[in-house]
This record gives sequence, C-alpha cells and structure tokens, in this order.
Amino acid sequence: MKIYGIKACDTCRKAMKATGAELVDIRENPLSPEVLQRFWAAFGEDLVNRRSTTWRGLSESERAGAPLELLAAHPTLMKRPVVERDGKLWLGWGKDVQADLGFA
Repeated sequence: MKIYGIKACDTCRKAMKATGAELVDIRENPLSPEVLQRFWAAFGEDLVNRRSTTWRGLSESERAGAPLELLAAHPTLMKRPVVERDGKLWLGWGKDVQADLGFA
C-alpha cells in the first residue's frame, strides 16, 4: 500500500499511522505524467483541491490552465491523500475510504 501526499498534511499522517503504509511525498518526488494521468482518470476534477492555500494563491489565468499542468507545476494542489493498494485507488481518508480499506 502507498499513500501519495505530503509530510506536513495531517490527513496523510493519520492515514499512514492507521495503515503503516509508505508515504510518497509528492512535493519531494513529483508525480510522473503517467501517474498524474492515472489519478486524473480515476478521480477527475475531484483531484484538484480548490480549497487549498495554493489554489487561493493562483491568479485567475493560472486557475484557468489545464488541470494536469497545474498539478504538475503545483503538487500541493492535489487533494490528499491518494491511497493505492493492489492497483486500486482511493481519494481522501474519510470514513468511507477507511471502511473500504478495512481500517474503520
């Protein structure tokens, strides 16, 4: 199991503590275009965190850019965590995700 997120994210830390999974820090190790595309295919627009500090700091013209390009340029725009187990992906660490993974 892998958790994609950032070290400073409380939700990512909770998910790591509950699962014992490895963290892939997307700030230190930016995601490849292929991985970003796979995440986008799974979650679409939900992958972009429009409530983040990073989003609020972008100009209107930047916000209008292609989502995958924005995520590549600003990894912290990604809603976190993305959990991967056996090739299947989950977004976030809500009760639904925890239950689906068997950690509720």
